[in-house]
Amino acid sequence: MSEHAGAVMPSEADKRPSFFDRFATKVNTFVSRAWFFALCLAMVVIWAPSYFLFESEDTWQLVINTLTTIVTFLLVALLQNTQTRSDEATQQKLNAIADALSDLMNRQDQADDARELRLAVGLEKRESS
Repeated sequence: MSEHAGAVMPSEADKRPSFFDRFATKVNTFVSRAWFFALCLAMVVIWAPSYFLFESEDTWQLVINTLTTIVTFLLVALLQNTQTRSDEATQQKLNAIADALSDLMNRQDQADDARELRLAVGLEKRESS
């Protein structure tokens, strides 16, 4: 294949994800299921009548607010990791397709198209810098 202008290709990707990446993937799988939503709904259903266990309405609301904020904070971090890795994998696949198309176009004397395609490889890195 041709030179790919510094873009990461699938063959250059890490072969084994880190412990954190594997953990984030498992959490993503866990929270993307319908029964996780049912578990969250059950938590709210259990929380609602707990109003009578607390001395004030503020404390009652603080309990659910604190719990949901903590869960949301942690899930956002884990799910962002999974999303970022997915985006990177997609970009690596697109780089490989663009590189292969560029090589094919070069063989068919379509040099201008091949040059444009090569310029597109890694464009997301240059545009976001």
